[in-house]
Amino acid sequence: MKLFDPALALDSLPTILSGLPLSLFLLAVCFFLANISGIFIMLLRISHNRLFSLFARFYISFFRGVPVLVVLFLTYFGANMDAIPAAILSLTLVSSAFVAEYYRSALIGINETQSDAARALGLSKFAAMRYVILPQAFRIALPALGNVLLDMFKGTSLAAMITVSEIFMKAKITAGASQDYMTIYIVIAIIYWLVCCGLSFLEQLAERYFHY
Repeated sequence: MKLFDPALALDSLPTILSGLPLSLFLLAVCFFLANISGIFIMLLRISHNRLFSLFARFYISFFRGVPVLVVLFLTYFGANMDAIPAAILSLTLVSSAFVAEYYRSALIGINETQSDAARALGLSKFAAMRYVILPQAFRIALPALGNVLLDMFKGTSLAAMITVSEIFMKAKITAGASQDYMTIYIVIAIIYWLVCCGLSFLEQLAERYFHY
């Protein structure tokens, strides 16, 4: 048995890469929604309203403790959702729980005098949070959010389990047709690694920009 077939790898590359745009689409939508919902959950978590805070604590605990695959099956098979909306909802729910905690830890790292200074300038509590506190929290949380981005991209491969034709599903189909699983899975591993390298580079550029 060959460990790697270069000819098959090159021939199968266009088919496998045809699923990459959908993977990147899922990543972009889910990362955006996870940040929006994560900030909202974080605000509930630090709220003085005990009911809101308890709900946020439960949400974070539950979705940090449940595998993405289980949530995918609950939304796709249990709730009978279409494949792509189920994948988006599942990845967003799980990732937003982690994002909420990353933002909360970033808020803890901001000196309380920042909020006091913003209020002294006449900003409302909402305006101070929006224009002063959250931008600083985003900069502090950026490295952790970069990890979320990479994990989420790799997590899009689980969408193949509910028939989403993203890059890993294309690789599975190609591997089944060629019966050379080693070659195809080496190819897909390299593709995931290269994309993650690109995402890491973008995250480092963002860190540098916000540092300045």
